[in-house]
Amino acid sequence: MYSVLLKKITFFVVLMLVMGLVFSGYSTVRAEEAVGVKVAEKEGVGQFLTDGSNMTLYTFANDESGVSNCSGECLDKWPPFYVDPAAVVEGCDVGDFSTITREDGSEQTTYKGMPLYYFFNDNNPGDTNGHGVKGVWFVATP
Repeated sequence: MYSVLLKKITFFVVLMLVMGLVFSGYSTVRAEEAVGVKVAEKEGVGQFLTDGSNMTLYTFANDESGVSNCSGECLDKWPPFYVDPAAVVEGCDVGDFSTITREDGSEQTTYKGMPLYYFFNDNNPGDTNGHGVKGVWFVATP
């Protein structure tokens, strides 16, 4: 009986180790491979910044350098963008990006001092539905 129990325990431990090795490659993306910001181009809009998944990033004309003035209900439509500073930037100078701490304590990525946002109505990569909204929201341009 002892040898049967030992075989079951050994099998379980080996199975867990194999599963750990198999799935560990899928759960981790090395920072040097993770693209945080890219430059895209679209007719009628020109060049603009996107996140690593090609979702468009926006700036708010009522923001100040290093300060977000979008709060409350504004955030329902314009969620802040944040990416780890170690993420790769393609097509822009990494030195143009920084991070601010918002009033609620969360972090937000800035480009040349201006906070970056998503638009809730952009459903697909490359959508630019927020460009020009109320004359104060624009795609972030490199």
